[in-house]
Amino acid sequence: MTAAERIDSYIRHLASPGSGAGYLWPRWIWLRALGLIFLSAFYSLALQIHGLIGSRGILPQGRYLAEARQAVPGLARFWDFPSLFWLNASDGALTLVLAAGLLCSILITLNVWPRVTIGLATALFLSCITTLQVFSSYQSDGMLLEAGLLSIFFAPAGARPGLGATHPPSRVSLFMLRWEWFRIYFESGIVKLASGDPHWRNLTAMDDYYQNGPLPAWPGWYIQHLPHWYHAATVIITLGIELFVVWAVFLPRPFRLLCAAGVTALQTGIIATANYAFLNYLVLMLGVLLLDDGVFERTARWLRSGGRCRRAFSVFRSLWLRRRPGAQSNGFTENAQRSTHNDSDRTERPPAPLAWRTRASTLFLCVLFYTSISAFAAPSDSILRSPARWLDPFRIANAYGLFATMTPARYEIEFQGSADGGKTWIAYPFRYKPQNPMERPGVYAPYHPRFEWNLWFASLAPWQDSPWVLNTQARLIEGSPSVLRLFRDDPFKGHPPPRVRTVLWQYWFTDWRTHEETGAWWRRKQLGLFAGELSRGADGQLTLTAPQ
Repeated sequence: MTAAERIDSYIRHLASPGSGAGYLWPRWIWLRALGLIFLSAFYSLALQIHGLIGSRGILPQGRYLAEARQAVPGLARFWDFPSLFWLNASDGALTLVLAAGLLCSILITLNVWPRVTIGLATALFLSCITTLQVFSSYQSDGMLLEAGLLSIFFAPAGARPGLGATHPPSRVSLFMLRWEWFRIYFESGIVKLASGDPHWRNLTAMDDYYQNGPLPAWPGWYIQHLPHWYHAATVIITLGIELFVVWAVFLPRPFRLLCAAGVTALQTGIIATANYAFLNYLVLMLGVLLLDDGVFERTARWLRSGGRCRRAFSVFRSLWLRRRPGAQSNGFTENAQRSTHNDSDRTERPPAPLAWRTRASTLFLCVLFYTSISAFAAPSDSILRSPARWLDPFRIANAYGLFATMTPARYEIEFQGSADGGKTWIAYPFRYKPQNPMERPGVYAPYHPRFEWNLWFASLAPWQDSPWVLNTQARLIEGSPSVLRLFRDDPFKGHPPPRVRTVLWQYWFTDWRTHEETGAWWRRKQLGLFAGELSRGADGQLTLTAPQ
């Protein structure tokens, strides 16, 4: 066998669906979940994006793209800043892109032309992420973009493919989605130890985790008050899963199924006690790809064994698994079997030539595999990391590392306005962040309030590191409707104050006794000004009185 024949054999192996148990049902469930995750992401943006990067927003995208055009002249800017908003950066274009994203998300969920709609949703989301600037500096955005791109190759062809039995997933596309899942866990475990944060080494990382995260949830208040041994145990379990258990994805089926059960329990616990937008839902549903059709065949037999369950199962199939005219539907087992070929048939028939698109997509996924390794393991200035740097604007081959260091305290930035020369200050009420000590923390993930998330990050550093906070103060003095919609209410009822300041608070969960006696969920202490006071003079000029 020549070298060319050997390479062709490898490509065929990666592009083929493989033998044994099929993955039609895990693929079907994952793609429907991906549609819902895209839907939550675009819905969250639809309610915020005009206030964040609209023409009267905090960081207008039109100004950002104009600066990018000057910094990167020529066609290179389209690669360095990949976005459809180069065509039109108006508020109307923002609305149109988000509407298209919502439509594509719904079509993915309904299994309509999945390859096309996933590709469009990914491109539309990338367009928004590129121009969101500091409001898209989250690992979860990269996770979704990478998963969206890989799912284009993983999805079945056709307008209404049903389970897609005639187009089973290739080995390489399934592997790459599992590889993303594995990297999210394993790289997060590595950075926890490599960061040198003593909280992970002395098993105290979870002691204040529930109150100090970006947006706590009310179940976390109760978990916070459990004894230290419980929190130390969760540290050990987390590190054990991230560093060791997830390797089972590369082991035989029984180990993968046990791994899937363990990580599902971990993600369910995180979702129940904190608000991390769509991140944990994405990781949870990627874990479905550790299962195979055999698991769902057994589940189907159980469902068909009872009256009400059988009727519910029949309705489910009629709504979601409609096939093209002329196609057959003979149950879970036959659908799964159609995803593989009999070994004797393979020996009898000569291999059909691979389409150039199949070859190209397989090679592209192999390049992404290498790029994802180099993005995490290679030094930033190494030539080995060149592909990662080249693809960095698209955020499709990322290095992950969640909670490398733990936040030791919870700080909150509050916007306050004054209409009487600074005698009385009235706070702008947030929609989701802790503010009123009597208000119970909410549960609203997978919704992603980017403005309030960014305020949490801003509170951990000097105000000079977050000039967008001053932009927000200026927009409140201006009375920008889109920025005011980022808050729960306008306390000045359409009459913008001439003075707006930012105040820094420290927050703690209350103890059991205080909560029972007063009903308060939080206690807080004012630490002073954050970015200082911004005021508008009689000439309309803005003046900053910085904190001392």
